[in-house]
Amino acid sequence: MNKNKLIHKHEHMNLNHHKEHGISEKELYEAYKIFFGTLVSESRLKIINMLRSGRMNVSEIIKELNMDQTHISHDLQRLRRCGFVKTEKAGKFIYYSLNKETIGQLMGIIDGHMSNYCVHILRNDTDINGVMKGGGEK
Repeated sequence: MNKNKLIHKHEHMNLNHHKEHGISEKELYEAYKIFFGTLVSESRLKIINMLRSGRMNVSEIIKELNMDQTHISHDLQRLRRCGFVKTEKAGKFIYYSLNKETIGQLMGIIDGHMSNYCVHILRNDTDINGVMKGGGEK
């Protein structure tokens, strides 16, 4: 099978993936909103990036982010419920670690995409083709 047919077959399988798992189209898009909504919070993104270096407990996260425990606990609960982080009890502490099988790999892909397509917007307000915001050329 040539590469183009393989890519086309793979794309087609992805379009029907939710149906194979008994997920309706409505549920699929609601799940997308939950997933991407989890990434909207700057504090949750900071927690995700900190956990890329290794596991941490709540006290360590609070100290690093200099935020109140209630806020951090709510963020960690959302991240855990959505499968972004895993928990492990060690003595009297609960440690949080990044779900490396999915989120760890995804963050690498996101980092590459952002560096190629998004960071330039922050730096000089142009798109990847050099078109300035508002339509003028750079």
